[in-house]
Amino acid sequence: MQSITLGFGFITVTALVVIAGDFLLKLAADRGLAALSLLVVVGIVLYGISALLWFGAMRHLSLGQAGVAYSMLTLVALALIGAAVFGERLGLRECAGIGCALAAMLLMTRVE
Repeated sequence: MQSITLGFGFITVTALVVIAGDFLLKLAADRGLAALSLLVVVGIVLYGISALLWFGAMRHLSLGQAGVAYSMLTLVALALIGAAVFGERLGLRECAGIGCALAAMLLMTRVE
């Protein structure tokens, strides 16, 4: 049980790092900044850090479990950030997708 908890901890931190990188990249894109602007470079560095965290998660979870948990966390967070910060529409279709992601995570979680 401790290993799966540690694995989901790694996934959570990985998702948070990627979400921060995505947020910076979206800001840079909306502002029309160049590909080598500070926001873009920091976003790319955060992606690199997330790869190392992903490696840590792989030591404690199956690839399927990790993939579903990561996808669900990033999907929900980025959809909410898009709606709250960038004024993007979060309609019925998006809400259904979030519901499916949550259901997938519950189905894929296997406690050993």
